[in-house]
Amino acid sequence: MNSKFDIIKVAKNSINIQGNSILKLSSFINKDFKNIVELINSIEGRVIVSGIGKSAIIGMKIVATLNSTGTPSIFMHAAEAVHGDLGIIQKNDVIILISKSGNTSEIKNLLPFLKNTGVKLIAISSDKNSLLVNNCDYFINSFVEKEACPNNLAPTTSTTAQLVVGDALAICLSEMKGFKKNDFAKFHPGGSLGKELHLKVKDLVRKNLKPSVDINEDFNNIINEISKKMLGATAVLKNGIAVGIITDGDIRRSFLKNIDSKSVKALDLMSSSPKKISSEILVSRALKIMNKNKITQLIVEDQKTYIGIIHLHNILNEGIS
Repeated sequence: MNSKFDIIKVAKNSINIQGNSILKLSSFINKDFKNIVELINSIEGRVIVSGIGKSAIIGMKIVATLNSTGTPSIFMHAAEAVHGDLGIIQKNDVIILISKSGNTSEIKNLLPFLKNTGVKLIAISSDKNSLLVNNCDYFINSFVEKEACPNNLAPTTSTTAQLVVGDALAICLSEMKGFKKNDFAKFHPGGSLGKELHLKVKDLVRKNLKPSVDINEDFNNIINEISKKMLGATAVLKNGIAVGIITDGDIRRSFLKNIDSKSVKALDLMSSSPKKISSEILVSRALKIMNKNKITQLIVEDQKTYIGIIHLHNILNEGIS
């Protein structure tokens, strides 16, 4: 191992090389880029993205971003295309071909067949004079001066540049389509992100037990209800309507006050005017209310009907924070 090797210095240098190159990409965003966005937005088909090697991996990520932001897309590997995958191309599609050099053998072999389909071809390349660029209808310049690799060989800065211009395409298309947060939620039903966008309080509260005591309930029964329902609290009801909440914290504080447990009632222990939410609101909104008020439980109520209690742990267990 080279004793003079400075890991921190090398890492920072890699980041700086890539960061500076990415900032320069904005100078390549011109009328041609605008025309490409308008073309893709106007088609009735899909965006087919293709590449080889590291560019193929970047292509798959671009496809994922386009799909998740409202632009139907599919990946076609450049090497597999001539072995049957060309069959996925439809007349209303457009094709994006990604290649740093624009002169790889796989791209050279593929281009004649793609041109025969009659669909519009878009090149993402670092070489504006490459075979790829000269045979495509549109060109997005992803030129970088050098790779972060010390030998200027391993695709690093160049693949980052490809990814960035692909993201720029996706964001522009998303804006043109008027893609909103609710639209995003439709494509992300799974995972914490999807849950944050669509999971409602009713989806969690129905899984919980439903703690409640009457306003005149005695101390022992209050403790039993809180313990049995395992939410750290119970709603206090008067004529079936939630008028208060008693938490395990309220119980602990009552012991510090040396109350007479034989005579105390729920009315004496409860916090009146408790925070209430509808079962139809998003869980992410419920979490914001809890954080704002520094509480861990909320009473869920629909049209003055007590539904149950949602606890902070219910929300955190879903990966929402």
